[in-house]
Parts: sequence; structure tokens; C-alpha cells
Amino acid sequence: VQVNHGGTEMGQGLHTKIRQIAAECLGVKLEAIRIMPTRTDKVPNTSASAASASTDLNGAAVADACAQLRQRLAPIAGAMLGCSPEAARFADGWVFAEGDEQMRRVHFAQVVEAAYRQRLALFAQGYYRTPGIHFDQKTGRGNPFHYFAYGAAVTEVEVDAFTGGHRVLRTDILQDVGDSISPLVDLGQVEGGYIQGLGWLTIEELLWDAEGRVATNGASTYKLPSWSELPEVFEVAFLERAAEPGVIFGSKAIGEPPLMLAISAREAIRDAIAAFGGGGVVTLDSPATPERIFRAVEEARMATDDEKRSSVPLAGDDEKRSSVPLAGDDEKRSPVPLAGGVRS
Repeated sequence: VQVNHGGTEMGQGLHTKIRQIAAECLGVKLEAIRIMPTRTDKVPNTSASAASASTDLNGAAVADACAQLRQRLAPIAGAMLGCSPEAARFADGWVFAEGDEQMRRVHFAQVVEAAYRQRLALFAQGYYRTPGIHFDQKTGRGNPFHYFAYGAAVTEVEVDAFTGGHRVLRTDILQDVGDSISPLVDLGQVEGGYIQGLGWLTIEELLWDAEGRVATNGASTYKLPSWSELPEVFEVAFLERAAEPGVIFGSKAIGEPPLMLAISAREAIRDAIAAFGGGGVVTLDSPATPERIFRAVEEARMATDDEKRSSVPLAGDDEKRSSVPLAGDDEKRSPVPLAGGVRS
């Protein structure tokens, strides 16, 4: 089965998910599905591939096309199995009659061949557009999103006050992916999105020279995150029982949302910096480079030193306090004779 869709594979696992959707909808094995190169002369009316959101659009369109083919093949299969078209079931490369005590079945390829001999169209064009979304730019009102994706992250870091360097010791993520079509692909998306966000907030720095030209415009000057930036312990879990209604197989887009979870790493760095001082507010620009971390630590320490100095009594304060008579001092001193005289 050849599948042409309008999405672009850019490492987000789109082709893998499209194959899974087509195989599930047609009731064939995964190896029976062949993804063809994306071409606008085959599927001209497409939207931009925005990471895994393209699974929502192209996956639903593929499911629509597969449903049309099954509807055409069902009468052929019913005639071959001696059952009604509604009772024909497609699964694992076979077609069988639901509730058939004799458990008769025919191969999917046999049904296709029979349909071909009856001159039925063995191709279909599916289409899908996200329902219910609208937005009025003039009034600023509407429903621009079909659903929302949720996630939470806890990150533990270690900061070196002498160099400004830091290490990510552990990260735990709980991500809402709906009912995942491909858990392994989505796991890679979550991990990759977090690491990309880690680079955005702690490493990737844009600098300009005196003439306004970008100085960090190459691989030697613009640092990207690599395996060395990975947390020493990296745990990712998916929210259970979170199927999203009205979306292909109940799944959710998972390309961009985990990027924002890296904010937990930046805030952990700020918390560590505050520990070097009195625990007050820490101002830290992004990305949190070693230079910025080092300066922030020094500022936190200086602020603490200033507070300590303000609480230490100034020189002479004790003498001033000792010269101030306490209540009842005159009475206590009255029986003591003064030098050179006697009190009557």
C-alpha cells in the first residue's frame, strides 16, 4: 500500500506514525505500508509541517482515505466470506466475518485483487481540517487552538561558584501526550525538546561585534547542546488515561511543548545562586552562561556582605551607650565618695 501525504519528515517521526495509522486503519501489517516522498504534485493542498502537529493533520487525512478504501472493499470481502459488508473485519493482513463460528478468512491481498478485477478504484484521496478553530484579530476573541498540551518538570542542578559552570544532575518529566500513537517516538521528542530548551536557556548565546555583525554565526562560536549536557538521571513518563477526543487516535502533538520545560533548569540555577547569598531575588539573564552565573553569584555574595555590615555596630557605639546613665544609677552611686569631697 503506497501512501502519499503532505507532511515533511524532519526527524520528528512523522513517517513512522503515518505508517502506523495507515496499517491500523486498513487492518494490514506495518511492513505492508510504503511511504512515498512528499510531493506537491501528489498532494498540493497542504499545510506547513510544524513538527508533530503534522501528525494531527496528515494522519487524520490518511485515516479518511483508508476509511474510503475499506468501505469499497467491504462488499467484496462480504461476498467472498458470505457475510454482510458491515460484518467484514480487517486485521493483521486478513479479512474475516465477525461472529463467524467457522472462522473463515481471506487475505487482504486477495480482496484487493478481487476488487481490481471488478474494476473498482483502489485509490482514495483523504482530507482533514482542524474543526472548530476560529479567531477574530480585531476583537481578539475566538478559539484558535483545538486542544492544549500539558507537562511538568523537576530539575536538579549543581553550580560551581568559582567558575560559573553548572551540571544538570537529574530531570524528571511528566508529559501529556494524549494516547500516544508511537510511545518510543514521543519519548524521543520529549527528551529532544527538553535538551533543545536547555541549550536555548543555558548555552546558545548571540553576540554582535562593534559594527553590528553577528559574531557567533558558526559552529565554532555558537555552542549547541550535546550529550555532555544531558542530565545524569533523565526520567520521562507519560500522563495516563489522557486520550484527547476528536484527534487522530486520541494523540497529541509533542514536538514543541517539552522545550518550555527546560525553564525548570534555569530556575534551579537561580535557586542555587541564591544559596550563595541570603536567599533573596536573583536577576539572571538568559542564556545562563558561566560568565553570567559567576557574576550573579558574586552579586549574591556582595548583597549578603552588605547586610552583615549594616547589622554590625559602628566604632564608638559601646562607649556612647556606657556613658548614658541607666535608671537608678544615681541612687546606686550616691554613697560612694567623689574624689576631693564628701557628700553631706
